[in-house]
Amino acid sequence: MDAEIKPIERIKLLRVPLDIVPEDRIAEVIYDHLKSGKGKNIVLLSLWDLLRARRSGEYRSFVLGAALVIPISKSLIRGARFLTGKIPVRYMPFDFVIRLLTILEDREYSLYLLGGTPRILGKAEKNIRQTFPKLRVVGRYRGSFKRNEEVTLLQAIRKASPSLLLIGKGVHGEERWIARNNTMLNSGLRLWCSDLFDVFAERKQRPSRTVFDRGFEGIGYCFQNPLRFFRIFPYFYYKMLLVVYRLFKRSK
Repeated sequence: MDAEIKPIERIKLLRVPLDIVPEDRIAEVIYDHLKSGKGKNIVLLSLWDLLRARRSGEYRSFVLGAALVIPISKSLIRGARFLTGKIPVRYMPFDFVIRLLTILEDREYSLYLLGGTPRILGKAEKNIRQTFPKLRVVGRYRGSFKRNEEVTLLQAIRKASPSLLLIGKGVHGEERWIARNNTMLNSGLRLWCSDLFDVFAERKQRPSRTVFDRGFEGIGYCFQNPLRFFRIFPYFYYKMLLVVYRLFKRSK
């Protein structure tokens, strides 16, 4: 009989779940979820995603029902320590995906790619195959598919039955597409990451480790899209919420 696997710890930050997944337990956790035979969603949660998940609605239900909620923003780590005294492990999105693909390759699991343009997707697949030769890529589909193609796409994914469905930019609804089709997908893992295929296709660069560790990766995104500078206001709102929750907790 297999030894009982100790469940990872899940905490709540402003009513939104965060999982504490130590680096030395990632493989164990991933294999455990795959063995369950059920469809499991993985969420890479940023600060802006957390604020979005606080509101009732489709995205909140998606995050609450996820098998793993992995924090990727340094602000979330600071907030969790401030409110709970616990420190979740923060992962760089691209590094987490690389780690995940390495884990799957070790046991020759399979992968389906969904998103991006045909050119970007093709180059991304080629680079993934070269980097992870034992990982079986069982299908791919561009992100800009039409509504009348969706049934065929879902059938193709179920037939391919990938261990991981990796979804990138271009899919209408982004993560919400997973939530809307959750019961129509196969029993593997599902993960959405916006610029993933662009990075795999060498069209975009990921932030440096130094920039990420300092929590400055958002500055680069602001220069790519100046409208992101307005995110300073929700950031202050987040800080205010932390203080309010801290005071409320002390008053109970």
